[in-house]
Amino acid sequence: MRAVNHDNKVALLAWAKATGITLVQINGQRRYGGPPPGWVGSPPCAGSEVFIGRLPQDMYEHELIPLFQSVGTLYEFRLMMTFSGLNRGFAYARYSSRHGASQAIAALHNREVRRGCAILVCRSTEKCQLSLDGLAPALRHPQLEASLRGLTQGLLDVALYPSPYQQRCQLALLRYSSHHAAAMAKKTLVEGNWRLVGTEEKVKVDWLKSDLKQKLLLCEQSPAARQEQEAKCPAVSRSLVPSDALAQLNTLCQRRRLGTPVFFTKRVQATPSGWLRFWCQAAIPGCPLSFSGFVRVWQDRPGTSGHEQAKAAVALHLLQTLGESSLGVGASPPAPPGLWEWEGRRLM
Repeated sequence: MRAVNHDNKVALLAWAKATGITLVQINGQRRYGGPPPGWVGSPPCAGSEVFIGRLPQDMYEHELIPLFQSVGTLYEFRLMMTFSGLNRGFAYARYSSRHGASQAIAALHNREVRRGCAILVCRSTEKCQLSLDGLAPALRHPQLEASLRGLTQGLLDVALYPSPYQQRCQLALLRYSSHHAAAMAKKTLVEGNWRLVGTEEKVKVDWLKSDLKQKLLLCEQSPAARQEQEAKCPAVSRSLVPSDALAQLNTLCQRRRLGTPVFFTKRVQATPSGWLRFWCQAAIPGCPLSFSGFVRVWQDRPGTSGHEQAKAAVALHLLQTLGESSLGVGASPPAPPGLWEWEGRRLM
């Protein structure tokens, strides 16, 4: 194993003291910025980070940061480190914009930083999504999200699917605010001793791979494929939504003098195959029961907005919760608006 270059280490410490730059080392990497001093506003957009490879192992930030700052404004610089104090031969530099990253690639790729040592500079893939496979079929979205937010930082959203690989299990897709946040989350989840209630086996944690993405896309685009997957994981429910569920709920509320139910629906996603995803909230003025969560409905007629279907699905659930639905098990509801399913429903 190569030894740490003492002169370079002394030069690094002297440079940090002279410039006032703070370097923070945690979890096998040393970081500058993220954000840097004086930064105002949100973090840079995707595509603003470059990957730097083929670095001499005794080359440190006092040489690298000025070099990469010379072509654009740095938001963050991360040098991967070994326990012995050498770098691991690669780093990441995030600029204030995509233009800065492009400038770095154009100016510094194949730049000779030591005699006979040309570095590699290319656009970072910035993977931000993880998959968790082997989750219990009874696990619900709010429980999983609350657990993950307590363990990791930068989580943007969580989606649950029937696992295409393990029968009677669920698979979750996690999206993080940055590659760094996702990498730290992966490290925490892989190395940590965490286990969700009802999950007997250790959950498999990995970067989201393209083949898995295709499998899940196929399930979304094909109702038959989704039915086949859901047979393996009965925790994901689906049903026909009766079109008169809203009318039934209004009638019930009038009879009990509870006031008119109030609904809020916002469409957040639409797939080419016809699945529509809504964020829904509902409240009954004279009743403590309320609803908030995601609902996905199947658009059976092109051009329909799906909002009424989403409201009908929420209304049906409120009716069933109140124990007042007049629908029999074998009923044939008129003009059902399509298929639906819950994602992380929450009744309060």
